[in-house]
Amino acid sequence: MNSKQHQSLLTTQVNSLLERMFKPSPIKDALIDGATTFFANQPLVEQIGHELDEKEQQVSDGKQGKTSVDVKGGNDKSKGNLERRQAQIEADKANFQQQMRSERIERHERLTKICYEILELTEGENFTETNRKSASVLGTIQLLSHTEGSQIARVNEQHKPLYKAILVLRLLDKLIIDEAIKDSYIQHFLGEIKGEDYKEFKSNDEEAYKVFESEVKVAVIKAALLQDIGNFHPDAQAILVGKEEDKDPYRTLDVEERKSLLQINYRETIRYLADGIGSADYMGNSKKDRDLFKHQEIRKLKFIKELLKGAINPQQGLGNLLKVPQIYTSIVLSTKTSYKYKLIPKVYQALNQNAERGTCSQKVVDALYAITGMFPQGFGVVYLALDAAGNSLERYEYAVVNQLYPSDPEEPRCRIATRQLTFIGYGSDMTINKSENLYFAESAKRLASMSRSRLEEILEKLVSNYQERIELDLIPRCWHPREFFSVRENQKLWNKS
Repeated sequence: MNSKQHQSLLTTQVNSLLERMFKPSPIKDALIDGATTFFANQPLVEQIGHELDEKEQQVSDGKQGKTSVDVKGGNDKSKGNLERRQAQIEADKANFQQQMRSERIERHERLTKICYEILELTEGENFTETNRKSASVLGTIQLLSHTEGSQIARVNEQHKPLYKAILVLRLLDKLIIDEAIKDSYIQHFLGEIKGEDYKEFKSNDEEAYKVFESEVKVAVIKAALLQDIGNFHPDAQAILVGKEEDKDPYRTLDVEERKSLLQINYRETIRYLADGIGSADYMGNSKKDRDLFKHQEIRKLKFIKELLKGAINPQQGLGNLLKVPQIYTSIVLSTKTSYKYKLIPKVYQALNQNAERGTCSQKVVDALYAITGMFPQGFGVVYLALDAAGNSLERYEYAVVNQLYPSDPEEPRCRIATRQLTFIGYGSDMTINKSENLYFAESAKRLASMSRSRLEEILEKLVSNYQERIELDLIPRCWHPREFFSVRENQKLWNKS
């Protein structure tokens, strides 16, 4: 992608978020840096804590022994030394605990700030605007991600948590509207809101919505972002990259490796949630408010933990809120060596198979399908050009998927990217019918009568490095819009056409 001065405001904002999340930073200020530092320091922290406890116990034992001696008449100098030593150990322990607390608060605040930035970028004043903004960020992530070359796995790994978190938010909305959420914690903050009324929640009761946002939406974002944070623990990394760091972390793991990794990931994710992030600190002087605040923070932490635990084997439970977007994201932003861009729209084949096996809920899979449709945001669609009478012309054109909630999941709403085989940055939106979408074999057959020379002529106009890519399909099922999107004028795919 071009430098920041060649990016639209949205692209810059999304890039900034991605860089501060799971991309290691030289100044160690990314979310991932906080986690890796926490995990790396754990043995030392435990050792220091253990040593301070031992010293404290030794002094306590010494004082008890001194008390029995004092009964028979001991000297005050020895007693004074013990008290000074105890005071020093208590001071050291307090300083150590304060340092640990400060680091945890810093990690907590960084994570919470990111959550609110995600909400700011993806949510609007109403349901329609929220879906438009979310589509724009999902599409931007897809278009910033590599679809060819050697960087696919590494970049997709860094982009997955943000992508998944946005899907989780939109899925939460959909399940509430469908009245498919029975969780008591979420219901508590919804109050009387249910079904279609949820679409007007923010405009009808802004104060109640703010509480719902902070207690539920921020919590589910945190769960989505932290879900696989345990994979950065040294024990997990030893499996992924090997003790000598000579293994491909994106390879297919054998059964035992995978089983061990899943156990380590869950154990260390829960530890990081509890000890590395924890609860927010109360700012104020009211004991009543502090107690109330602490109680709610404990409830929120418990809710996040239940989401993470439930996602391991969700069956029909709330864990599907994390599990279904996790599976979807792992295919759309795949890190596997078998990754093929043109297979991305087959994501729901995998999700439906998971649902059939009982790994996740079919109802939740169907809900996500209604939101995203078959074609992910930012996917490059190739469609047959038609004349005014609906007859096929001797060419095809390019478009980019740019809207959620398509009327028909197999017929995406797209922004036109080419007109008469010329790239444009000001195209209109249109629904690509299944009968014109070359992704479907039946539609592609309609070009079968076109001469090879004409098909080569079209490709030459649409592919910048055509001479280097003569292996391309003459009748493409899709196209890679990343290069098109690298031009700033082409990054406004979600503004009003």
